Amino acid sequence: MMPRAFAGTTAINGRAFPGRYPKSLLVLIAAALFVAGTARGEEPPALQADVTAGKLPPVAQRLPRDPLVVDIKRSGWSPGRYGGEMRMLMAKDRDIRMMVVYGYSRLVGYDEQLRLAPDILERLENVGNRVFTLHLRAGHKWSDGKPFTAADFRYYWEDVANNRDLSPFGLPQALLVQGRGPRFEVLDETTVRFSWDEPNPQFLPVLAAPSPLFIYRPAHYLRQFHPRYVGLDKANALAREAGSRNWAGFHQKKDEQFRFDNIDLPTLEPWVKTTPLPSTRFVLVRNPYFHRVDVRGWQLPYIDRVIVGITDDKLIPANTGAGDIDLQARYLRFDNYTFLKQGEKRNHYKVLLWEKALGSQMALYPNLNAEDPVWRALMRDVRFRRALSLAINRHEINEVVYFGLAKESGNTVLQRSAMFRPEFRNAWIQFDTKAANALLDAIGLTRRDASGLRLLPDGRPMEVIIDSSGESTEETDVLELIRDSWRKIGIAMFSRPSQREVFRKRVFSGKSMMSVWSGLNNGVPMPSMSPGELAPTVQDQLQWPMWGQYYENNRKGGEAPGLPEVRELVQLYEAWRSSSTDAEREKVWLRMLEIHAQEVFTIGIVTRALQPVVVRDNVRNVPIDGIYSWDPGAYFGMYHTDTFWIDAKERP
Repeated sequence: MMPRAFAGTTAINGRAFPGRYPKSLLVLIAAALFVAGTARGEEPPALQADVTAGKLPPVAQRLPRDPLVVDIKRSGWSPGRYGGEMRMLMAKDRDIRMMVVYGYSRLVGYDEQLRLAPDILERLENVGNRVFTLHLRAGHKWSDGKPFTAADFRYYWEDVANNRDLSPFGLPQALLVQGRGPRFEVLDETTVRFSWDEPNPQFLPVLAAPSPLFIYRPAHYLRQFHPRYVGLDKANALAREAGSRNWAGFHQKKDEQFRFDNIDLPTLEPWVKTTPLPSTRFVLVRNPYFHRVDVRGWQLPYIDRVIVGITDDKLIPANTGAGDIDLQARYLRFDNYTFLKQGEKRNHYKVLLWEKALGSQMALYPNLNAEDPVWRALMRDVRFRRALSLAINRHEINEVVYFGLAKESGNTVLQRSAMFRPEFRNAWIQFDTKAANALLDAIGLTRRDASGLRLLPDGRPMEVIIDSSGESTEETDVLELIRDSWRKIGIAMFSRPSQREVFRKRVFSGKSMMSVWSGLNNGVPMPSMSPGELAPTVQDQLQWPMWGQYYENNRKGGEAPGLPEVRELVQLYEAWRSSSTDAEREKVWLRMLEIHAQEVFTIGIVTRALQPVVVRDNVRNVPIDGIYSWDPGAYFGMYHTDTFWIDAKERP
């Protein structure tokens, strides 16, 4: 079922009006509601000087005719006051993209109940997940004050998605249904339509993702780099002058809405980046044309500036504990909790604990695309994967590393999900070295060396090297305990930490036999959410990167899945994508989860781990209890960071 706001209602200023009304009456209602709201609002003081000088129009002219009214009912939430700056830390300058995640300005987005609702869009009409009519907010503007209209969708469709130089692999997978793209129509200046002959239930979730599919572009800005508008010679000349090989590469550098690294690229996010790369300190300022207001009609965000410092990830917990930061969760781990808690009163902050929405706090990823043929054959043998899982003492890990607060589990959905089944969580997780040894013997791995290590078929000792990004002592502690228990089944384990980019390249190239990372990103799915994580769909999937690349690149790269169970996952995923009802989608989800539980493509450890969130005492409207989730949720995003505010009356 889609939320009521998507069908059978007209949404005005965030309020739903059932039924159909003459357009003239709707305009009058919208105007009345808008004036009633803004009459009680005020100009953000940080922008007043520019308004007085005529550099900016007044707030009533900067907002859409029908802005999104953010009315949060959460306990402890209150309308805020303007001003102040919020400080946070990141470990690398490319992490500045997280401000696009935290800002979470999307065509449609998830609310705190994980329901989809219009955000940038004024409203959306959905007919059977086949025909999506998108209604923009009249008067909505980019951060540079230029109109945001259907022309920006047309530019994406005609000049990016269907341009072979900019999209050499064709349309994104989310826009393909049975290999065919949608029909795109511009109905008027504020209305566009995407339609397919078959259902495309993935369309809305990818628009709401933390790293979304941007089906619009700031056309007025990007046209200056596109040969269709300036000619091929000029476009290539501009590229060469900037050090790019050709116009397409230069256009792509300029067109990075998610990477957030081009300070000239207009945005629809609540804050605009003003600091170019590279830098160790980024300053983001309020977007004067942001489309949201609070219940009083005050334009959001409340906070004027966000300051993002760049430092070594290992120093972030210490800097946070010193009281130098206003809001921090990224690069904090549960093993930092005791240290952070000790500094609360002294350094004027609170340490909150949010539940992580991961399928497993940490998981092992046997690389089914390993370059070494002997190890590849073992990784593809379900008996081997099951033996490794059975030889992990999860109870010990829970007690030693997580103080008994977590839950022993495979890598599956959490109990709060409607698709949770105890048998998925409990499959192959009991600590049973006898059963594990029997499985390894059945494979034929019966020979051992003088130290008791099993030998591979080619005579090499069974030494499993697990690659990691080396970013967590928690990771190290867990792997040490696994090393001890695996030794009992004749397997030696070594960890190989490296920088994240090196780590990823090793996995993608097949040089890594196994890796460690967090489990399913979405541990709290609903049937309407994509099960793409459970099938090889993108190269980033550490258990089968080549198979994921094959699908991601429209079968023009990587390699086709080599196991029948994995091919079934692909077929199920395609069945979900062509499904018409939530009942059909739930059936697909459950079968995919069942396959994962039995095949142990990834080896989960524990769930229900907690994420420390440090909040300065004078920062308001951050939830006490929250879900720390990448997708759905965008971490802080679904809690509306634009409504967080600094209480100037309380100066720690």
